[in-house]
Amino acid sequence: MLVANFLILKMDLLFFLIVSFILLLASALKGYFIAYPLLVSLVIFIAILLTKGFTLPSLIAMAIAGSKKSFSVISILLLIGAVMAVWMAAGTVPILVYWGIKLINPQYFILSAFILTSLISLIIGTSFATASTIGLALIIAASGSGVNPNIIGGAIIAGAYFGDRCSPMSSGANLIAGITRTELYTNFKNMAVTAFYPLVLSTILYLILSLANPVELGNNTLAVEINETFNLTWITLLPALTIFLFCIMRIQVKLAMAASVIVAGAIAIFVQGNSPIEVLQFAMTGFKLDSTSSLANIVTGGGILSMAKSATVIIVSTAFAGIFAGTKTLNFIEKYVNKARSRGDLFLGTTTISILSAAFGCTQTIAILLTHQLVEKKYIKEGLEGDRLAIDLENTAVVLAPLIPWNIAGLVPATILHIDAGYIPYAFYLYLIPVLNLVQMKLVKRYKYQL
Repeated sequence: MLVANFLILKMDLLFFLIVSFILLLASALKGYFIAYPLLVSLVIFIAILLTKGFTLPSLIAMAIAGSKKSFSVISILLLIGAVMAVWMAAGTVPILVYWGIKLINPQYFILSAFILTSLISLIIGTSFATASTIGLALIIAASGSGVNPNIIGGAIIAGAYFGDRCSPMSSGANLIAGITRTELYTNFKNMAVTAFYPLVLSTILYLILSLANPVELGNNTLAVEINETFNLTWITLLPALTIFLFCIMRIQVKLAMAASVIVAGAIAIFVQGNSPIEVLQFAMTGFKLDSTSSLANIVTGGGILSMAKSATVIIVSTAFAGIFAGTKTLNFIEKYVNKARSRGDLFLGTTTISILSAAFGCTQTIAILLTHQLVEKKYIKEGLEGDRLAIDLENTAVVLAPLIPWNIAGLVPATILHIDAGYIPYAFYLYLIPVLNLVQMKLVKRYKYQL
């Protein structure tokens, strides 16, 4: 009888996973708000669990307990949205794009694309904004050169996730610090160490590709248009410098962002000529230029409301994680992780689970939360929780999600850049991080984590 009930539960779980995957995949491909299929999936999952003897109040309590893990990062997410919008209004993002276009070397275009997007994503902390600003500008500049756009796109997306992984403005970095209860700046130090060799090797590979695929730039007027639209003085860099200085002083990220918003808001008013009401509106709903501007589709976005959508996805996803934990539905996967006998085995298990989570969940957020949910107990058992769990999540779920073609982490930047899944082989940095770290751990063959 027990065996029969177990098999029925497995079949129900399989049905739920298939239906949820179809809903999430359709949403990702069609561009629908991912929270809708997530909520439908949550309702289906709860309905299945109700037939297995769980009560609705207990399931709701599990969901709330899971969602509470996300509350600490929600305010940071909303601040990130405000920062991005006001930075655009202040000219901070435009001046970064402007100098990126001006300084790029056509002979080393692909390498320059990787370096530029890495630097800008490190400053602004979001892969989507990086892809839609400097990334799109670079793709447009190289159009007509005859070089495979997927090669350039791979370099851009890899660079975009350089900062998405290790910027104080990154929602993913803040989420991981929150759920692992770790210090953000300590995580940055660990990320720098574990990314050193992947970064060096990626740079060499992009240099080789640049030499093999020289790009002849056409008559690109983006820099001129940016200069005509915004007042690009050195003052417009102050919001980014504010974040940088606060981080050096290890001041709380929320305070750094709040100070940057104030500085950027003042610049938007007194240098760029926006009214205080317009700046507040930008901070809330996102920055927009007049639809007649040629930059309307490039310098746009941000806003608290845009991040409210991301916050909703995180809340629903952590509710899922809470129910998974409370009902022990995914215990069979945890048993697979528990078989790890070395540091390398554990990292390989984490990598495998993060790939499956990214493929099933269709978002980077779900990949992070599900992977954390399924490996946390093993890390605690082996004394590897905290900083070590955080860095492993950064080196797996964060960088592998963009390599899943239907995952929003890769699908959205590829759509923005007008490329297809052909960029994946050229996004060297993203898969060299887990590969080289796994090789290192296999060579060490022990659980003590050396940074």
